[in-house]
Amino acid sequence: MNEDSRLMRKALALAERGRGGTSPNPMVGALVVTAGGVIVGRGAHRVAGGPHAEAIALEDAGGHARGATLYCTLEPCSHTGRRGPCAPLVSQAGIRRAVVAMADPNPLVAGGGLRHLRESGIETVVGVEAAAAARQNAVFLTNILLRRPHVTLKAAVSLDGRLGAPGTRTRLTGPAADRRVHRQRAEVDAIGVGSGTIRIDDPLLTARGAHRERPLTRVIFDRRLRTPPSARVLSTLAAGPVIIVSNASAAAGAPAARALTDAGARILALPDDELGTALRALLVEGVASLVLEGGGLLHRAALDAGLVDAVHVYITGRTLGPTGVEWIGEGRIAWETLRDRRAIWLGDDLLVEGVVKTDVHGDH
Repeated sequence: MNEDSRLMRKALALAERGRGGTSPNPMVGALVVTAGGVIVGRGAHRVAGGPHAEAIALEDAGGHARGATLYCTLEPCSHTGRRGPCAPLVSQAGIRRAVVAMADPNPLVAGGGLRHLRESGIETVVGVEAAAAARQNAVFLTNILLRRPHVTLKAAVSLDGRLGAPGTRTRLTGPAADRRVHRQRAEVDAIGVGSGTIRIDDPLLTARGAHRERPLTRVIFDRRLRTPPSARVLSTLAAGPVIIVSNASAAAGAPAARALTDAGARILALPDDELGTALRALLVEGVASLVLEGGGLLHRAALDAGLVDAVHVYITGRTLGPTGVEWIGEGRIAWETLRDRRAIWLGDDLLVEGVVKTDVHGDH
């Protein structure tokens, strides 16, 4: 491993400090390193609207930044958002060389930051640890390039691939797996379920036992508005909004729509029943990352439409037999094609996860 890669990996580790807090912004880490190899500045973007990683690292370095190298996991921005542009800060600080993991695909940046650095006489290297940076910011890249939330399909299944007993809530996973689920809920923008899951399981859909600073959006895909106003999730509005995605024709003037609105839900009425349409609308609503927790119909629809970016499946040691509710059937997930596959024991349950291979998500 060369020195640039070694230091960029340190910057990527710094960027992880912002996981769960920067949405809809990317996670970014930055280092300022002297010509003698001493790290004199460190920075991480921690929260949307907060200081950018480069600005923090440069401030940390102070006068030591002059003649130093900046390592940054994403192209420094060149536009003014909630904060001013970072690229001019880099040149003003006297940075001699900039090593950047990946260019920013945001049309507001799109090479403008790198161009500013080069025009300022800064030696610029792009692409160091690019695949790792793309994987780290898969959510951001999906938002920008595909114009929809990043979707993780999450399921708990029996050893024989069943979701539960017909028509009744079936608890499959143990405490260790449940803790992992709630940690994931603490990081993402939203959880999504179908109306069948609401009617059968009546879940709270909150992040319990894990710290979360931002509201958690709960999305119910319910084109026929079958969600009961008494659903337990509607008693948890203090944790975040509940959005019910429905068909505009079904929602127009329907008593069910009024009852659900009175119970605190927000109805997102769309012109068609396509899941892709719903996801694009949810991105506009501020949902950058979405975990689809169930049920089987929703999972099958997402897989068939090619709208799944990552797969997390918790496999328990129980068998439910042929009367159990089938999950997705054969052939919808080609496990051998998933990237970054791994299996982790969580108590008595096995978590199997992988990333769908696309250029957007860092498959270089």
